[in-house]
Amino acid sequence: MCLLAGRGAAEAQPAAGTPRVAVLGLTPINPSLREEFKQGLGGFGYADGRNVVIEYRDADGRPERLSELAADLVRLNVDVILARGSGPLVAAKQATSQIPTVAVDFESDPVAMRFVQTLAQPGGNITGVFLDLPELCGKQLQLLKEIIRPISRVAILGDPVLNAPQFQATEVAARALAIQSQRLEVRAARDIDTALDAASRGRANAVLLLSSPLVFYHRENIGALATRKRLPALSIFVEFAEAGGLMAYGPTLREAFHRCGVYVSRILQGAKPADMPVERPTKFELVINLKTAKALGLTVPQSLLSRADRVIE
Repeated sequence: MCLLAGRGAAEAQPAAGTPRVAVLGLTPINPSLREEFKQGLGGFGYADGRNVVIEYRDADGRPERLSELAADLVRLNVDVILARGSGPLVAAKQATSQIPTVAVDFESDPVAMRFVQTLAQPGGNITGVFLDLPELCGKQLQLLKEIIRPISRVAILGDPVLNAPQFQATEVAARALAIQSQRLEVRAARDIDTALDAASRGRANAVLLLSSPLVFYHRENIGALATRKRLPALSIFVEFAEAGGLMAYGPTLREAFHRCGVYVSRILQGAKPADMPVERPTKFELVINLKTAKALGLTVPQSLLSRADRVIE
């Protein structure tokens, strides 16, 4: 994944009155997602460096830095915060109840986490795009079952805290499909290789990667490691299949970031997050990497290929 250097506070100050938008994440923002966000802003006439300034902040993969970064953005008195993921959103929520915050969060139930009062009427300073569809994992298991025959054991890789609802939903779905599940807890990048080794030793037929910024950021490494260890792997992120993973099924992050650009623009024009309904992803994509399938010795059935939104050869 290409890295994007964050903008420091030492840059030249913008003209008085120019709104500032902060983009807070655990890891550096992907360039394509950055551009989608900026296109969402552009639809309302906002252009970075002209009539809006975008301040990028990331924690270099260190969650403990998020609180400090969020506090710094509050001191900077930015006009809106875009929180990329659950961890940055929690940090922003703890830092301010006043600055409007728009989130892209594919792991959290926004009501259960008390980010918002209701989906239709958030009621506070937070809104955005939330997935909260842990049952999506059941569909992903079904897709793996179509490719891998027979399939009796699947390793589930995720963060034990962030992905707790997804772990539970996936394990329930696996039992319904008569598939044994192996829980692999990954909290940091250093845990990835160890977890995939454990999947291999456990004779897993496949690996299902739960959604997290860690998985997205390290998708190329995970895809390469899984293929080398002869482990078919599926992720929620379509970018995983693009980076060499076997398969992806889930909503498109690009669309979510575009919608967040729209939401930030509306807030800059006077809308209140309290009155802006939480959005759900509406577009889901199935992407299959045939090159990886061949490397793993798998034959993808034509019935599945015909349903794919994209096939990478």
